[in-house]
Amino acid sequence: MLKVTVQDNAIAFGNNFALNFQRTLRIPDDGQIYPLPPGLGTFPICRVEDYRDTVPISWLNHGGVFIPMYQREALWISFKYDYWQPHAVKVGVGNINVVSGLAWHPKLAQQEADYLVAPPQPWLDGINAGDEYIKQFVAMPLGWGHTVEGQITGKEEFGGIQIVVYEPKPGKFAQSKINSNNIDFMDMELERSEGAMGIAAGGKMRQKIYADVYGIDTWNEHNYGLVHVHIVNSMLYRQITGLEPPKTPVMAQTYAHNQLPWFSLYDEIMSDIPTSSALSSISSIREIDAQKQAEIQQNDDSVDISDANIIELPMQNPTTNKDS
Repeated sequence: MLKVTVQDNAIAFGNNFALNFQRTLRIPDDGQIYPLPPGLGTFPICRVEDYRDTVPISWLNHGGVFIPMYQREALWISFKYDYWQPHAVKVGVGNINVVSGLAWHPKLAQQEADYLVAPPQPWLDGINAGDEYIKQFVAMPLGWGHTVEGQITGKEEFGGIQIVVYEPKPGKFAQSKINSNNIDFMDMELERSEGAMGIAAGGKMRQKIYADVYGIDTWNEHNYGLVHVHIVNSMLYRQITGLEPPKTPVMAQTYAHNQLPWFSLYDEIMSDIPTSSALSSISSIREIDAQKQAEIQQNDDSVDISDANIIELPMQNPTTNKDS
C-alpha cells in the first residue's frame, strides 16, 4: 500500500505525489463555457484521527479527513507531482466516479475510462459532463437531491470525495527517493451525518480529462493509497474543531468586474477521454432549483471576460500559475 500523509493542507500518496483542494470562484451556471478560474488558497484539511472526541462517531471506524465548505461553494483539485513519475488517479463524489459516472470502485477499470493520469493532468475542476468541458464541483447539503450521487442513485448516503492513487509498476519510470510515515484511510462504508455535504454540478468550464497514453498495464494494482474526504458545513466544522472556517470567497461577477485574470491551458495536442453518458445528463444546481421552483439562492449572472484577462498556461508545469 502507498503511504498516505497529511501535511500543510495537502494529502501525499507515497513519496512523489500529492494533492490539495483549492478554493475558487463559483462560475456562473448560465450554460456558457468559461475559462479556468484561479486558486484562492487551499481548504484546510483535518485528520479525523486528530478530532476523535468531536467528530461523528460513525467516522471513527473509517478514518479519513475532512474539509469545510459553504453551501454552493466551489473547489478544484490541484495535483502536485514530479514530472518523471506519473500516477493513475481515480476520483469519486458520493461514491460515483467523476470520469465514468459509474458506481465507485477503487480498482482501475479495464473496459471503460474511469481514471486520469497526473502528469500530464495538472488539476480537476469538475465532472466529465461534455465534449472538452466539465461541470464544476460545487458543495450542496445531502438530502436536497442536488448532488451527483443523488441524481444517479436516487439516494444521498455517502457524500464527500473519494480518491485512490496508483503508483506505476517498478521499472516503468524513475523510482521514489524518500520515505514517509503511514496513515490508513481504507474503509469506504460511510454513514451520513448532520452537516455533511456532497458534490453537485455547477457551471460549465473548458477543461479536458486526458486519456491514458501509457496503458492500464503501467499501473501497479497492488500499490495504491485510498482516502475519503468528508465535506462539512461551517457549523459542523466549528463544532468539531473549535475553529472558524475560511471566509466565503469572492463572487465571479466581482472578480471579472475588477478585470482579474482567468486561465487557459495550451493543450491542443492532448486527447480528451469520451464524455460519460451518465454524467452528461446530470442537471446543474440551477436547473434543479428551476425544476423545484425553488427560490433563487445564487447569482448566476453571466460575466464578460476579455481575452486580455485570460492567461494561457503551458503544458509544462502549469500548476505554478493557476494556484499561486
